[in-house]
Amino acid sequence: MKTYMKNVGAAVAFCIAASGSGLAQGADPAPTVATIVERGKLLCPSHNGSYRGFAEVDDKGVWRGLDIDLCHAMAAQILGDKDAVEFIPLSWAQRFPALQSGDIDVIIKLTEWTMSRDLELNLQYSRPYFLGGTQFAAKRNLGITSAKELEGATICGEAGTSTVRHAANYLEGLGLKYNLVQYEKQEEAQAAFDANRCDAFIGWGPNLAVFLTDAEGGLDANMILPELVNMGPQSIALRQGEDRMVDTANWMLTVLLAAEYYGVSSENVDDMRADPPNPQIARMLGVDPGLGDRLGLSNDWGYNMIKQVGNYAEIYDRNLGENSPYKLPRGINNLWNNGGVLFPFTID
Repeated sequence: MKTYMKNVGAAVAFCIAASGSGLAQGADPAPTVATIVERGKLLCPSHNGSYRGFAEVDDKGVWRGLDIDLCHAMAAQILGDKDAVEFIPLSWAQRFPALQSGDIDVIIKLTEWTMSRDLELNLQYSRPYFLGGTQFAAKRNLGITSAKELEGATICGEAGTSTVRHAANYLEGLGLKYNLVQYEKQEEAQAAFDANRCDAFIGWGPNLAVFLTDAEGGLDANMILPELVNMGPQSIALRQGEDRMVDTANWMLTVLLAAEYYGVSSENVDDMRADPPNPQIARMLGVDPGLGDRLGLSNDWGYNMIKQVGNYAEIYDRNLGENSPYKLPRGINNLWNNGGVLFPFTID
């Protein structure tokens, strides 16, 4: 009986604390969400350098990029303020132990969902938010047109990424001999490539195109070889056992995609909220309850996120697409009704 009353008291105390912190009355939030609310900010990884289009820092120390904006979106979702986030510079290899130790709350840093990471590192993943293939870039003066001709080549890559494993699997499968040199930072790998210390570079397709535009000689001197070595889903990585945190991440991504699908943007979200054209938008913007109650969040988190960060298309366009320096087409990362594979779940 004493144990029962103790548990009831703890539950009541939590509800009181939740009501004072902006958490919705309803389902309990994920333990990590409760920690973020108590701390007052989200801890997200950035990069130990710049990974252009996804995590890059300007000369004033301001972080920008698609992954950076997804961290801002999660801060708006949980705390109501997109700027309530601290970015922790990490290398690719450091991101996993940093999550396990609690130095960061989530990994939103181009993390491919692989079997070893899932089962050996004991991570959980959100639905994919970006897809991209691994390819080789090479110097045109090598006179080759295929990755199958990389016999004896020195290949540069970034340490701690899945792309170097994909390169090894592919080349060894062809029986080719090669020398793989790994660098901690992309800037170091770029300098090595520019200085002809490597013949080819293994990279992730969307970033590889950006890489070559800045390489010595640009696309006139360098090329992307046609072979697609791997197609990898990029997901938000979370600690094992936090199913509710996976839910939190999944529904954040769905609202970003659903907002694009229904034409809800940062510019018209106030009008849409005042007169929602359909029940999904009404729930997504907090006019009707449910979006937050089920996650232990405020019911207006979708509105806050879209108002402050925008929908998925706005995030893509300013970081990689037409409003960015890179002008990369959406391609496979378009919505399903526009030739891509991304789609929102149903917000019922």
